[in-house]
Amino acid sequence: MAKAENAPTVGLFVTCLVDLFRPSVGLAAVRLLEMAGCRVAVPAAQTCCGQPAYNSGDRDDARAIARLVIAAFEPYDYVVAPSGSCAGMLKVHYPRLFADDAAWSGRATAFAAKVHEIVSFLVDVRGVEGVAAAFEGTVTYHDSCSSLRELDIRDQPRALLKTVRGLRLTEMDDTEACCGFGGTFCVKYPDLSNAIVEKKTAAIAASGAGTVLAGDLGCLLNIAGKLRRQGIAVSARHVVEVLAGTTAAPAIGEPAADPAERSQAG
Repeated sequence: MAKAENAPTVGLFVTCLVDLFRPSVGLAAVRLLEMAGCRVAVPAAQTCCGQPAYNSGDRDDARAIARLVIAAFEPYDYVVAPSGSCAGMLKVHYPRLFADDAAWSGRATAFAAKVHEIVSFLVDVRGVEGVAAAFEGTVTYHDSCSSLRELDIRDQPRALLKTVRGLRLTEMDDTEACCGFGGTFCVKYPDLSNAIVEKKTAAIAASGAGTVLAGDLGCLLNIAGKLRRQGIAVSARHVVEVLAGTTAAPAIGEPAADPAERSQAG
């Protein structure tokens, strides 16, 4: 599945949303990285990437968080995140945070150089051309703003999805349009955020797909919530869950099976 070379050690940046809302994404990420020939470490000292503080103009707290993250991940060959948003913060904005800090500028730049979003890392760094997963159904893919515009990630997830057995990929209209989440944007401008996500869910429904995939959990939580409130029968999943073949858990926002039902099924 991967290039034949010495196995690098990857520090997995789990992200706050994965840790708190969807740990299965982190487990799927580990599985994919190990299948790609990597050793995976999950530093216990990691914390938020600092993006909420940074986007709110709180540069002091953002720098304090960034110093902790850089120090925690310096021992590893690569830093990989299952999120274009967090990876964009680490890779693009950390060097900017420390541009005028002689003590940290070099460390931030070196750190940023080894940061990758997970699907981009698999394809562009490890040379992965396909996965041994299966998923029956038609899916559509949402390009998150950070992945697309900060990290130039568009073709990589589609290339791997086309190798998933049973999966049919159909493109929605305006796939590159924002979903309206934007972190603190949806809190500051809820009406505008809601109008944007309504356009996104309409495009998803019109695509005819039964599942929408994306590489950012923030987008997916926002989209899944709106789909459920509108009564649109489309599931939402993180792309790594499908690529890793770990889709036994309910889709995002969907209830787990009743314990009694699980017992009877067993």
